[in-house]
Amino acid sequence: MSNDWHLYLVRTASGALYTGISTDVERRFAEHQAGAPKGARSLRGKGPLELVFRAQAGDRSRASRLEWYIKRWSRSRKEALIRGEISLSDVP
Repeated sequence: MSNDWHLYLVRTASGALYTGISTDVERRFAEHQAGAPKGARSLRGKGPLELVFRAQAGDRSRASRLEWYIKRWSRSRKEALIRGEISLSDVP
């Protein structure tokens, strides 16, 4: 099992934050920027997009768990993560 998974956050033009996981953040972000068919449906038409956070997340299981937790965080807590005030190591 690969430990190359990353968690990332993308900011939309309106300031909304999207949380995702990938083994190749650059490729995935390019897919989001390009829109259909591989980019996330929720990001289509919301550009320009900005990759504002990325961090190693371990294996797919841990990455998925981190994504699940962070998607439920408040905007202010996500912004604190982006600023480096919160670490992913603080997440169960």
